[in-house]
Amino acid sequence: MKLPRVVRFDDSDSRVFEIAAEDGEWAVPGGFEFSQDSAETLVGKRRQAFANGFLGLASFGRSTFVAVASADDTVRRRLVEILADHFVDRYGAPDREAALPVAEDEVAFAADLCAEYEPGTTLAVTREIGPGGLREAFRRIAAAEPGAAQSIWSMFDEDGAFR
Repeated sequence: MKLPRVVRFDDSDSRVFEIAAEDGEWAVPGGFEFSQDSAETLVGKRRQAFANGFLGLASFGRSTFVAVASADDTVRRRLVEILADHFVDRYGAPDREAALPVAEDEVAFAADLCAEYEPGTTLAVTREIGPGGLREAFRRIAAAEPGAAQSIWSMFDEDGAFR
């Protein structure tokens, strides 16, 4: 099975999200967090988390990007338990038993999202609220071609030769 893991290319997540997920932690889309929000309540860093954030399952922080990673059933079960406990602690689920099926659904959704991609594939999410409620869209971030320049800036000597 494959599940998403947080990938941080730089420190921008620490500036745009209230809590930034740590590189390498397992993640789920986490759109459930915004089920009670409206356009009026989604402001500032909460708006950014809503619009573009995956939910890390160690820090419960947000990440702009995740990478598809291989996971075994032991990892999946542990993530379901962690998320179920989070539903009890943060969202008022009556107990772990009641929260487990909902957590299972969220982790299964994350696995379905990753199923068609190779490990290492980078994914991003966008969310919006419309007349029909919350809408999520996921996209694959294309990898640069091998050997392609990876920097934004090119360095040139005074005579114009590339360094």
